[in-house]
Parts: sequence; C-alpha cells; structure tokens
Amino acid sequence: MQKRSLGTSGLEVSAIGFGCMGLNFGYGTVTPEAEAIALIRAAYDRGVTFFDTAEVYGPFTNETVVGKALAPIRDKVVIATKFGFDIDPETGKQNGLNSRPEHIRKVAEASLKRLGIDTIDLLYQHRVDPSVPIEDVAGAVKDLIAEGKVRHFGLSEPGPETVRRAHKVQRVTALQNEYSLWTRGPENNGILATCEELGIGLVAYSPLGKGFLTGAMTRETQLSDNDFRKQLPRFTAKAMPANEELVELLKTIAAQKRATPAQVALAWLLSRKSWIVPIPGTTKLHRLEENVAAALVELTSGELANIEKAAEAIVITGDRYPEHLMKLVGR
Repeated sequence: MQKRSLGTSGLEVSAIGFGCMGLNFGYGTVTPEAEAIALIRAAYDRGVTFFDTAEVYGPFTNETVVGKALAPIRDKVVIATKFGFDIDPETGKQNGLNSRPEHIRKVAEASLKRLGIDTIDLLYQHRVDPSVPIEDVAGAVKDLIAEGKVRHFGLSEPGPETVRRAHKVQRVTALQNEYSLWTRGPENNGILATCEELGIGLVAYSPLGKGFLTGAMTRETQLSDNDFRKQLPRFTAKAMPANEELVELLKTIAAQKRATPAQVALAWLLSRKSWIVPIPGTTKLHRLEENVAAALVELTSGELANIEKAAEAIVITGDRYPEHLMKLVGR
C-alpha cells in the first residue's frame, strides 16, 4: 500500500484507511467482535495503517473493538478517534454537543482506556460546538498533546474560518469531511483551499456515498428501520432512482478500466490531491480487498476529464443529511 502524508504535518498513513464505524454502528447490524477484529487485522495485513473510530460509535463499543484488534500491532498503525458529543454513560443517549475543555479531557482519558493505548495519534472534534470558542477547544487539545496523551489535532466538518482560528492555537493536522463524487462540498465551501493554504490533510469519510457508489444498492434496496441511511434525503424512494445516474457513470468507467465502481470512486478521490486520504468502511473481506486494490487504479488525465464532464451534467437529488444534522456541519 502506498503511503500519504496528511498535509505538511509529518503524519504518514496508508493511502486508503479503514473507517470502523459500520462494524457495529449506524447501519443496523453489529458484526460479532471476533469477526470485526479479524477484519481489522486483515486490513492491516493488506497494507492499511490508518484506522478511524469515535466514542459515539456504539457508543463506546467501537473503540473497544478497534483497540483489541490493533493491540498486537499498535506501534505500526495510526489510530484516530473523536470527541464532541454529550453522551449519557449509562444509556448511551446523545444530549447534543459538548466540547468544553474539561469534557474533552474526560473523553480523551476514556478513549485511551477503551483503546488500550497510551497516546491517541489523531484526535478530532467530531462536530463544532458553537457554545465553546474554537480557541478553547484547540487549547484543550494542545494541553493533551503537551502531556503526551494526543499526537495530532483534527476537526470534522468545520467551516474554513473555524479551521484558521483553531490552527492559530494548535496546528490542525487533518480535517475529516464527507467527500466523494456525489458530495463535493469541500471543493466549493473553501475547505480544500484552506487545507492547501495551511498544509492540512483531508480525510474523506463516506467516500463511497455510504455504500451507494458501490453499485450494490438500487431503488429496490430495503433498509432496516435502524439503518441511519433511512433518515437521509438521498436514500428516499424519490431520490434513489435519480441518483443512480451517477452510479451508471461509475459502472461505465469501471468496465473500461477492468475495475469496480467503488474502485473508480476511490481512485478519483486519490487523484484530487496527494494529501487526501479516503477511509471507506466495510464488514466484508471481499469489499475490503476491493477497496484496498483501488490504490492501484490509475485514472489518466483524459479519463478524469471525461468523469468531470459527465458528472457536471448529473444533478444529485437530496441533501446528504436531514435538516437538523445539516445544521451541525460547516460551522
């Protein structure tokens, strides 16, 4: 697996990471712990060295599984986790946002224990908390870095001005934003430009459109009631057929490249900037191998131009989140 540096921070990771959320959170199924551990270790065996989790996934249980899986190879991988929500430790219920400095410290200490590690390689604020100045957030993480409990600071779904303010207090190593062929906000909202300006890496979550860009989902796909995609405007009965046009484009390119739609979608992201790292997730070994192999798919300038031209003509139907969740991004 090729390596990439997240901006100019010096943090080197595999060109494709592993988003661990879906192993037991979000999609309505829970992978048995032994299977999840085996899959994470299979990812490492295939060259993946960058693993992403968060306290809210589960909540709490995802970090525990990731920690157990990576324990034998701890010094050979980069582990990222996140803070930022107010979660009831007894019920797991989310009670809004909480990035108060004292809470950040409490969450970091708990994450270290669940992960079974001494230092968190990359600690993100999961969502910007408008009630806490970002300077205070950055300062709290700066203190944790000084104490050796955290190595690098990141932000997820911030606005450009928030990034600049945070960066003045504590260097921001990476932004984690949704970015894919059907979610291209970072190109238009100043995030990519800010990353370029400040030497920050971009970690692209949901690079396969929460499974949609793989081509495995169709308008006939039935989502379970506890699958969070059922809440998303792009996965409604009206939006799915309209959005299939983008999948058809990927299938056409994939056939020409002897690749899969997912591999083309990931290769497209890798082509955008050398400091962009997608973190697709999966619960299946064959999908993991498919994703990893995307690092070997090279798109020519002509192919990229053709994809761009065709994609410009496709209108994506539906927001990526419902209104109450869209209010949490881009602050």
